[in-house]
Amino acid sequence: MPTAIAVTSADLVLPAPDRHTPGAAVLRPPGQLGLEGALAETTALLEAHGHLVVVVPSWLPAATVRRLHTVRAILETDRMALVGADLPPLGVALLVRQLRQLSVCEFSPGVLASAARLLSHYIYAGALLGSVAKLDRVPVGLKAHARSWSPGAQFAVLAHPTPHLARLAPVASSGAHAGGGAVLPPGPGFVTHLTFARGQLASDWVAAELAPAWQVAGVMENPLPADSAAWWATAKLVEFAAAIPDPSVLYQLVASVRREECRWCGMELIGDRCGFCSAPLTAPPPAPPPVGGQSAAPSRSRL
Repeated sequence: MPTAIAVTSADLVLPAPDRHTPGAAVLRPPGQLGLEGALAETTALLEAHGHLVVVVPSWLPAATVRRLHTVRAILETDRMALVGADLPPLGVALLVRQLRQLSVCEFSPGVLASAARLLSHYIYAGALLGSVAKLDRVPVGLKAHARSWSPGAQFAVLAHPTPHLARLAPVASSGAHAGGGAVLPPGPGFVTHLTFARGQLASDWVAAELAPAWQVAGVMENPLPADSAAWWATAKLVEFAAAIPDPSVLYQLVASVRREECRWCGMELIGDRCGFCSAPLTAPPPAPPPVGGQSAAPSRSRL
């Protein structure tokens, strides 16, 4: 059985692009399932798949993150990886789908878990926003804040991999974009598919203007993740993300990176950090000797 990929919300599981891509397990948060149920849920996945890779977005509630760490600690298992993802919600969903695609390859669980950091670098995630007045995920100047109050204002925002914000021309009364010389967010220099999800903003700008400008190979619409409005600080949005769709390209990307063995848990890894135990590839350098040859003061005991 392939390594199981898990998330904490069903709306982060996008439809499979082909019949070979497995689904993802959904680990229910504390408000929906007690600790005993969470332990049983995780145990069943480990028994069925051997290893479990859980994608943990940086915007998850603290209680949900604590639950995941508690489950792993109580089970005392080294077969459950908690992999961080610092992407907007739709970008996380695309990363999860890429990991699902790679889970049926011959990659070991350790390589698959550490591949998440590599793959995230190739995801371009942003949104068309009706307001940036409360946005704190990317730098927003005073002018952009002030223009958020203008009727029909729209902003093209790229959050990852490089923050970018541009004000678009006001929309026409028909709802179509009026154009107007704004600098579009810089797009990927490789083949991608663009996925977008509509919030409470009536606009075809993403499919009609951004997709051709980025020269994407395909466009697909999906429902908006539940956490998107909070992440972007407005419900007036159309979220978008572009990512590599071809599993053979993803495979070559991951396979081309040198594999190492974690010096702590022994799992295979790529990059500079183990996906399962988070140990760095190389040991940290020794602390410099104290000035004057005196021994450092002993650290205070933790009670």
